Amino acid sequence: MTSPDISSILPIVFTLVLSLYTRNVVIGLFTGVITAVVMLNGFNPLTVLSELVKTHLVGTITDSYNAGVIVLMVFIGGFVALMEKSGGGPAFATNIMKWINSRARAQMAAWFGGIFIFYSDLGTPLIVGPVFRPLFDKLNISRQKLAFIIDSTASPVAILVPFIGWGIYIMGLMQKEFDSAEQSLSAWSAFIHTIPFQFYAILAIFIVPLLVWRNKDFGPMAAAEQNCLPKHVNSSDSISNGALHKKPTPKPSEEAPLIQPFTHANARASFVFIPLAVMAIVLAMMLVPMGFPFKSVPGSAFRAALSSAYFLAALSLIGLMAWYKVRSVNTSITMYLNGMSNMMQVAIILTLAWTLSSLGKELGTAQYIAEQAQRGFPYWLLPAVAFIFSGIISFATGSSWGTFAIMLPLVIPTAFAIDAPLFVSMGAVLSGGLFGDHCSPISETTILSATGSNCNQFEHFRTQLPYALLNGAVALSSFIAAGIYQHSGIFLVALTIQFLLIVYITKNKYH
Repeated sequence: MTSPDISSILPIVFTLVLSLYTRNVVIGLFTGVITAVVMLNGFNPLTVLSELVKTHLVGTITDSYNAGVIVLMVFIGGFVALMEKSGGGPAFATNIMKWINSRARAQMAAWFGGIFIFYSDLGTPLIVGPVFRPLFDKLNISRQKLAFIIDSTASPVAILVPFIGWGIYIMGLMQKEFDSAEQSLSAWSAFIHTIPFQFYAILAIFIVPLLVWRNKDFGPMAAAEQNCLPKHVNSSDSISNGALHKKPTPKPSEEAPLIQPFTHANARASFVFIPLAVMAIVLAMMLVPMGFPFKSVPGSAFRAALSSAYFLAALSLIGLMAWYKVRSVNTSITMYLNGMSNMMQVAIILTLAWTLSSLGKELGTAQYIAEQAQRGFPYWLLPAVAFIFSGIISFATGSSWGTFAIMLPLVIPTAFAIDAPLFVSMGAVLSGGLFGDHCSPISETTILSATGSNCNQFEHFRTQLPYALLNGAVALSSFIAAGIYQHSGIFLVALTIQFLLIVYITKNKYH
């Protein structure tokens, strides 16, 4: 279409409405795809289904770039499943517990554990939570606080790492829009440039050590912490001073089942270190000769290197578990294959998002939105608007990945059309999706963080919300500033504002 009209946005409208109504992004995306096919081919059910399958879905999956991304995601799924069930994470946590004898150290250890286990945002709560839960109980730290720390280091860390599932998924969505807009941009380079503008993720990670340093909380979290402390004990006391002998027993959640991570007497912390080292060595051997990271490497070579690295890392872990008699080779291979199959929903979301983007190009959706934006929409305001809308969608659906699939195909073409700061705008979508996810009581990470901590789901949502809203407000103001100045150092200003706000709010609010 040379002059698309308002009807071109109908697939997007249906996608948004159905996603929000059903709280299921797959249903929304599929409805949007069907709507677009009907608009292009007429309302003949047999023709619509035929065209949907043979022209659009098959065409999307057989595209070399798309197929490479899906294959890579499958390899990542298998590796993550092995890591989560190897017992390496609990073994690593047990090693670092030797120097933990205070509330502050326990919270920082859980924080470091969440950052270190970066390879799986959904695995982090089920590894870190159960491992640190007994220690938090012993030190009179609320399980709400443990759930908050886990939630602040699961998705926020994962979204900043380009070579794990989050990064590969996001780069897949980015590259599709770059190609559609005929822009010679590399998704890898774009993702790296977007990292400093992922304000919410950065703020969510750094609020934990800031609160530990202040030794104070505010809002419902302060009350939860107070309830866990004996009245005569100061929160900075340690185990060794004998003051923590009389303590209330934390009340476990009535809703969340007690989850325990897989442990084994023969499991080693090396189950984490060695596979990651293998991965790094393989990547270096395959990519450094091509000039990486100082030169851009072909996307196909990058995906092949990552797939090889994940596969060989998985093999090394299977070998380690067999050597130490933790799991047999057959059992490990079965787990690996199950992990691969667990990526099916991600592959479906990606395929539908790519298909909807291609159909939108045929309908002129992005062109129409860009034309409307050019009629007076301030370019510097796009990041802030993208952050708000992404937050709303993510909050309502509980899915940050689904939000990315909906919003990136809208924001990227608009940024090109009105000369808005591209990296800031993409960072706003990612931050908004994460912000809404943290505020949502139905998001997967909220549920898993509460489950891993054996904390009531609503209590986790209620105690985390003030912190998420504070970080969200700072992020929103930062996106307004970044939309105008577009400087990568603005995240330092955001951290400074967060620091000052925390100091001011907690000035007279003790546990």
